[in-house]
This record gives sequence, structure tokens and C-alpha cells, in this order.
Amino acid sequence: MRTAFLFVSFLCLFLKSFSQEDIPQDYFESPLEIPLILSGTFGELRSNHFHSGMDIKTHQQTGLNVLASASGYVSRIKVSHFGYGKALYVQHPNGYTSVYAHLKEFAPEIEAYIKERQYAKESYEIEVFPEADELPVKQGEVIAYSGNSGGSGGPHLHFEIRDSQASPMNPMLFGIAIKDTHYPMVKGIFAYPVSENAHINNKGSRDKLRVIPLGNNEYKTEDIKAFGKIGFGVNTVDLLDYAANRNGVNLIETFLNGKKLLAIDFNKFSFAESRYINDFIDYAYYETNHDRFQKLFIENNNPLSIFKWKEDDGYINITNDSLDYDYKIKIQDYEGNTATIRIPIIPKEIPSEEIIKPEEKVTDYYVNANEATAFDEDGFDIYIPRNALYKSEYLDIKSNGESISVHHPETALHKNITIGFDVSRYSDKDKEKLYIARMSDWGRPYYSTTYKKQNRFTTRTKTFGTYKLAVDDTPPLVKPVNFREGKWMSNYRYLKFKISDNLSGISSYRATINGKFILMEYDYKTNSLVYDFNDHVITDATENNLKLIVVDNVGNSTTFEGTFFRKN
Repeated sequence: MRTAFLFVSFLCLFLKSFSQEDIPQDYFESPLEIPLILSGTFGELRSNHFHSGMDIKTHQQTGLNVLASASGYVSRIKVSHFGYGKALYVQHPNGYTSVYAHLKEFAPEIEAYIKERQYAKESYEIEVFPEADELPVKQGEVIAYSGNSGGSGGPHLHFEIRDSQASPMNPMLFGIAIKDTHYPMVKGIFAYPVSENAHINNKGSRDKLRVIPLGNNEYKTEDIKAFGKIGFGVNTVDLLDYAANRNGVNLIETFLNGKKLLAIDFNKFSFAESRYINDFIDYAYYETNHDRFQKLFIENNNPLSIFKWKEDDGYINITNDSLDYDYKIKIQDYEGNTATIRIPIIPKEIPSEEIIKPEEKVTDYYVNANEATAFDEDGFDIYIPRNALYKSEYLDIKSNGESISVHHPETALHKNITIGFDVSRYSDKDKEKLYIARMSDWGRPYYSTTYKKQNRFTTRTKTFGTYKLAVDDTPPLVKPVNFREGKWMSNYRYLKFKISDNLSGISSYRATINGKFILMEYDYKTNSLVYDFNDHVITDATENNLKLIVVDNVGNSTTFEGTFFRKN
């Protein structure tokens, strides 16, 4: 047995060493010509996902040269209103793929390639997969220009490196260096009693511990008195040089009396597992307080591959053996800057009636997380698929006329649930203007994708909350920015409009000049709609007839028509 154990240990060490050495260190270069300063690091915690790349600051500018990090060919181009916006994917001969997102535009040859296909499809949003010989690129070649497209919160370049299985990896693993002389910051520690009659300082629920700085990047908490199965959570961020952004850390390890319990490594994950972040953080606390505590224990067999070492799934079992326990958290950034927290634990068993426990709310709506469940409630129906919830629990469901409150947003959903509405009491004409909306805390309806059948409307959602039938009988607003009737526009490169819809939201738009489709770029963040005259849809005409149709999500439409003059 000992021989087998030694062999397995040696094999693990060998594989780890091999995998590290196998990552090329001089293959990829910086994708920008400026010093790299990050606003976001790989693996840091984001809403519903781990960050899959590094966000590189572009000094609040757009239009910086984006370079091919290594030679290869453009294997994918995706243009969308949301998400990555304009994104470019370069396949490399060694099996890796580099990704460049939130771009302003592509380099001329690539821009011409994608625009030809956008015009053929008559759609701004498009995704294509060029062949290997169509768009080859050399390392250091300008392939695009940085921007702020899609879901970007400000001008920057999102840069990724993915392995042959399309799993994102930390670009720093490949030798792309970012200066970091700062130590991780510890913002808070939670303790969680888990088992029946477990407690922390007489509490049977989450308890926030007082963190005491000791200097030299070391911390401790006040002594805690605990018993039973418990776990801990940490709120921690890292600062990089030259930036004030609070970023993610690279490695968290925990130890009990010197023995390693858990290691969480943020250098690689797969997109398929990324949403399990909601089971990794204290989701209820985040929804209420907008601060993320990472749980240093593994709940419900969470399959995240970032758990590189796990002993007892990171939990501690405190028994009445009169021995004190010393729990340690070690937090490290990629450059090895380390912060440590010690938590002294004194075993103390107390009678169950003395433990302060939260009252469990029992309702008629119990969901076993391992089973699909359906409910019917006064003209509404709810379907919750298997494993949509991370754990089994009672749901709080209340209906009220045209709305239904489906539990609380503080509970995370991993899969879409379906909420159905009986609309048989409405006329066909009224149904055309109805949609399902999710209500905000301040009472504003937000469109939730609505599927309409004759007498039943449904929506699929990953967010608990209040949903209702709402009415939108107001067409979208179309406002010209640099256009007016009869205007000469020979000296303008762009034709600009603002479009908006305050109820169900913009669904689609289409514009033509002299009956020919023109490609207009929509930025939902600024409500802007822009056409580039360099697309040369206008050839010989001096007088030009513009027609723009904008449609909202229930079918209300606005048509704008006008005439302008332009010589090419």
C-alpha cells in the first residue's frame, strides 16, 4: 500500500510539473503596443461567471492597435450587440486560441471580409468561421482596434488564451507579465455552522468574525468557540501596480493544524462549469450586500475544477476533545504576494436549545433539487427542472392578479425555470401588446423573453423574483442626431440616430437607402445607431431616400423616412 501511495504521489507531482513546463513561455506576445495595466484579472469573480481573460486598460481611449499575439489564422469572428461585442478569435498552430473582444473595428482586410457577410445576411449581428487559408495573420500584425463594444463597461481590450479544449487559461501562465507588488487584501471572514447543532459563538447561522491586522500582511480573527461541522468564507481582493481596480486573487489554500484542507487555483476553468460560481460564493449575501465571500468548503458536490486539493471538502469537524484548533487561510496573487489569516478555534459544546438558530420558513412549495418539480397557482404555472437549484428548499410563491412572486432573488438558480401565464381572458388584440416582465425592486418592468401560444404565455429565467403581464402599446422612439430633411451630407462619414424603447425594449431595426439595405451598428449602452458611408451603398445618386424601421419586443414599430443629398 505504501509503495502504491508513493507511486501515485510521484505521478501527481510529475504530471503537475509536466503540465507547467508544457505551457509555452515565449510563444505569445502582448496584444497591445502600450504597457499592460489591467482593470480585470483572469478568474476573478463576476456575475454568474469567472472572468475568462485579462482586461487591459486603454487609457479611456478606443482605436488602439490590437496585435496578433502569435501567428495563426482568424478562425472565428463574432459581432453581437451584447457580450463580447466585436470579437476576433485566432487559431495558432500549437493548438491554442487567442481571443480579442470589445473591439471598435477589425483591421481593413478582416473588416471587409465580415462586412461582405453582414450585407449578404442583412444583419449586424453575425458569427462566421473562416477557413485556415482565408485570413492568416502574423505575430505582431494589426488585426483590430480596441473599443468598447458589447457589454463592456468602458474602453478596454479583453484578451484570452484558450487551450485545445476551448478552456480559458490565465495569460500570465504564458509569460505575459503584469507588474504586481501589492499584497492581497482581506476584507472579511465568515464562519458557517453546517451540521445539526453545530454552532459558532452560540449561533447556528453564518457569523461574521472580527479581523485583526497583525502587520506584515498577516491577520488573525478573535478566538471563536465552536462545535460540530463548520466552514469558513473569505472576502478578498488583489491590487495591481498603476491601477486602483480591485481584482481577483490567484490561489487560496486552507490548513487545519498545519494540514492542508483545500486549494483553490484560479488559473484555468471551463465555460461549462463557470456558473457554479453561484454555489462557490455566498450568493445570498452578495445579492443583498453586493460583496462576494468565497466559501472555503465545497457544497453539494460542486464540480468546479478550480478545487485542486480537497480534504474533507474543506470542512472542519470540531469535537469536544479539549484540543484547540488552529485554522489558517493563505491567499496569494500570481506574483506570489501572500496574505495569511489565522482563526483560533476553541471547542465548546452547548445544549441545542441554547443555539441561536434562524427560523426555517416552511411553505407548500418544496423543491427537491435532484427532481424536476411543477406547481400550479391561480392561473400561473411554474416548472423547475432537476438541478436548477443548488440545494433542496422550500420556496415562497405568491400570486396576485396579473403578477406572481416566485421566491427571492437571494437564492441562485443554475438552470432556467419556466413561468407560465394563463391569458385566456384577453382578446387576441390585447395579447399582441402583452409581454412578461420581471419587476425591479423599485417597480419598473423589464422585458423577459416571452413565448406566446394561444392562451398561454411563458418565459424562461435564471432569476427568482416577481413576474407580471405588462402592456406595451407605445412604439419605439427614433431621433436623428446629424440628419435633417434635405440636408447635404457629402462631408459626413457617419449617419447617426438614437433609438430607444422604455417598455419592452428594442427587438430589431432595418434601414435602407434608395431601397438598398445599409448596415447600421447599434450600441444599446448609448442607444446609438450608426451607418458608415464608407460602406459605399450609395454610388451615383445625389438625392437619397432613407427609410429606417425600428421594432420593439411586442411588435410596435416606428418608421422614419427622409431625403438627404450626397455626392461621393
